[in-house]
Amino acid sequence: MTIIDGKKVAQNIREELKSKIDVLVENNEKVPGLVAVLVGNDPASQVYVNMKKKKCDELGMHSKVDLYDASISEEELLKVVDKYNNDPNFHGILVQLPLPDHIDEDKIIDSISPSKDVDGFHPVNVGKMLIGKEAFYPATPSGVIELIKAYDIETKGKHVVVIGRSNIVGKPVAGMLVQKQAGANAIVTICHSAAQDITYYTKQADIIIAAMGRAEFVKEDMVKDGVVIIDVGTNRVDDSSAKKGYRIVGDVDFENVSNKASFITPVPGGVGPMTIAMLLKNTYKAFQLIENKN
Repeated sequence: MTIIDGKKVAQNIREELKSKIDVLVENNEKVPGLVAVLVGNDPASQVYVNMKKKKCDELGMHSKVDLYDASISEEELLKVVDKYNNDPNFHGILVQLPLPDHIDEDKIIDSISPSKDVDGFHPVNVGKMLIGKEAFYPATPSGVIELIKAYDIETKGKHVVVIGRSNIVGKPVAGMLVQKQAGANAIVTICHSAAQDITYYTKQADIIIAAMGRAEFVKEDMVKDGVVIIDVGTNRVDDSSAKKGYRIVGDVDFENVSNKASFITPVPGGVGPMTIAMLLKNTYKAFQLIENKN
């Protein structure tokens, strides 16, 4: 059994990006710019956005966190997005979700220029992804594919079972894996809460991508020997023995399922580090396209 080291793969991606940006800096050229728009004071969102900025700064990217009170109107937020759509110093725009209830998230996402949509959520990019065209792919699903490639895990003709159908992970990763290209070309089944017996599908899977947000849902008796496990889940469970009073676990019962797995991602340290790495990679790609650096 091999534990997939997402931290190492993510670090390799960041180091490659940094070397490219270092050349730009040495030549006194413009560098990639990323702005994160944060509405409200949700602690988890603040931590995540600040982490993104820190990683940008480490690479030498131009970065900014633009904070707004939760009372901002939808119209005002649309103006903020439009401002950055037209700002040549920023090649990537992300609006941290979730947004307050009075703001239509879809309307805000739709207002981001597809050429700066480094989150890969704009319908134009989602549509291009689904038909196999060049686009900005969502960061977490892209990270999943990158891990599979990094460990030379065969996907061609393999049965991949995706548990979860969110627009952020489940649907896009399924759409990427069916494409006729390297790191994909798989037979894909999407499972969700409507399945009467989900084990019927998981026991057939050569690769399981768990992304339903239920702590340690996938058990040892639900998988076959040699299965590849990609655990996207991040769940907080109470644990009085832990220093913080809780611990973070995935959607897979790692301790027991690892007995059967050929490859498995840990939580934390698996898919998680890849999300920001792929976001940074998308930002550099946007920079190349906008500045004609290809």
